[in-house]
Amino acid sequence: MDGDDVYWSEARPTEGGRSVIVRRSADGTVTDVLPGPWNARTRVHEYGGGAWTVSGGTLWFTEFSDQRLYRLVPGSDVPVAVTPEPEVAAGVRHADLRVVSGGAAVLAVRETHTASGAATDVVNEIVRVSQNGSTEVLVSGTDFVSDPRLAPDGVTLSWLRWNHPDMPWDSTEFVVRAADGTEHVIAGGPGESVVQPTWDDDLALWFFSDRTDFWSLYRKRPHEEPELVVDVGGDIAGPQWVFGLSRFALLSDGRVVVAYGRDGADRLAVAEAGGELHELDVPYDVFRYVTAQGTSVVCLAAGPASEPVVLRVDVDGGEPELLRPARDLGLDPAWFSRPEHVTFPTDPRDTGIDTAHALVYPPANPEAGAPNGELPPLMVVVHGGPTSATAPVLSLEIQYWTSRGFCVADVDYRGSTGYGRRYRDALRGHWGIVDLDDVVACARYLADAGRVDPARMAIRGGSAGGYTTLAALTMRPGVFTAGASHFGLADLRAFVGETHKFESRYLDGLIAPWPAGEAVYIERSPVTHVDALDTPLAVFQGEEDKVVPPDQAEIIVAALREKGVPHAYLLFPGEQHGFRKAENIRAALDGELSFYSQIWGFGLPEGEGITPIEVVRS
Repeated sequence: MDGDDVYWSEARPTEGGRSVIVRRSADGTVTDVLPGPWNARTRVHEYGGGAWTVSGGTLWFTEFSDQRLYRLVPGSDVPVAVTPEPEVAAGVRHADLRVVSGGAAVLAVRETHTASGAATDVVNEIVRVSQNGSTEVLVSGTDFVSDPRLAPDGVTLSWLRWNHPDMPWDSTEFVVRAADGTEHVIAGGPGESVVQPTWDDDLALWFFSDRTDFWSLYRKRPHEEPELVVDVGGDIAGPQWVFGLSRFALLSDGRVVVAYGRDGADRLAVAEAGGELHELDVPYDVFRYVTAQGTSVVCLAAGPASEPVVLRVDVDGGEPELLRPARDLGLDPAWFSRPEHVTFPTDPRDTGIDTAHALVYPPANPEAGAPNGELPPLMVVVHGGPTSATAPVLSLEIQYWTSRGFCVADVDYRGSTGYGRRYRDALRGHWGIVDLDDVVACARYLADAGRVDPARMAIRGGSAGGYTTLAALTMRPGVFTAGASHFGLADLRAFVGETHKFESRYLDGLIAPWPAGEAVYIERSPVTHVDALDTPLAVFQGEEDKVVPPDQAEIIVAALREKGVPHAYLLFPGEQHGFRKAENIRAALDGELSFYSQIWGFGLPEGEGITPIEVVRS
């Protein structure tokens, strides 16, 4: 929010994947603020977030190409560089931006890279950057920092910090520094994750903590202990993969709005001053970036039949106001498959948890149906992270498959978020075991229920989901008859030495401490078990991926070639971790469908102009 104006960012695949800042003025006019080819996207932690902010109509943002900080003042379409050209290309990055000092400066998380390129040499700090580019380091000394927030008194600073090998969903400390320089840890520590801290006008601090298993909302008034304010019996917040997340908003009249998940979908609710929670009647199933505007909230909202929209909701009633509609896809909603939240049994060994979850999308095509008596093929989708979760948002990628006759199961295996810390921690030390148990259990559950064809079950995933895909095919052979890995991990030992700082110690918790646990890394690596890999596999990779470098894909492709297992490999120049260009997104989907058509022996849809992908068989 900036006065009566609302700003948001949009990803534009047709413009090379750039992130554009958009403004809706009080009169309803919607304008692109950031002209092409500018791209407001930061690479801090590689996943970014919080790449831009606005105050008084002035936009501060990190430009993706050089990672420098820029300002764009009202009435101009030419951004001006604030920070100098770094000695190392894209070596000084800024994220989590917050305007301070009446618009004269911003607080930011700064990440500095050296010529060595080594993750161990990367430094993360909190800085104050003025309009003239002068920079003051405010916080340093820990491996990671986030959420720098200046109190309404203009002098008290709060932030989150954590050190290797913890990730921010494992353990963080919530720190406050007074005007005299004294620091106090007011929440967090070993085994407690604090996220999304916010100052109130009365100098109270609000934050989420999972100290009671679920990420619940707490308030700490000055000179008092933190008190639990909103507990819904489930997670409200989620893992901090990116900066700038917000699952609650403080309204001007003292009430609080929260977005929380239950049974595979979100609810939006207002907490009255006495703590009573009232669910709002809003026709969407996912809510993100919840932000206050008086006694209303503005947020991103989406659902199984709607891509994200920008929505304003008056919590006291009235129809929600659509500030930015979803794209006009020109499609009848009958094309969209609606998911069912399914809980299925799984192996409780090692974790004591005997169920897992999935969103199951049945085939949906108003113009075609399966031949009589024929069950649909199954596609098990494995989300990334692995500390992440599925969401019932209209995904054209999922609908691509359901409209072509597939049943899709988007699995929240144990270790996913949204089900509490105990469920999330089930993956600690067990990645490559319980996630495999759960994707296999889901496939067999649906096959045994007569919902899918057990002879045509595929598994696909990207990043960490690509690892689970490769691990399932090598360590649980015989269940799936085809698969697709999108920038997936094949060699865990190589990943430790190659990946970026944020995730460089992630596997200490998921697999075992490094290097003491090297034998476990070898045992859990798909490349170790390629002798068992006889399932046809398609591999897709971005050439400039710094999270999972291309050599991870090429290790598996070489093994497939040597064994003579049918496979296909597409390497996309100019793409990083996840494909952003429209032509590449389409090529990857069409290529994967073509791969399955050749493996399972069905025809490609007529009239779509799909060029069959080359399947190498020897």
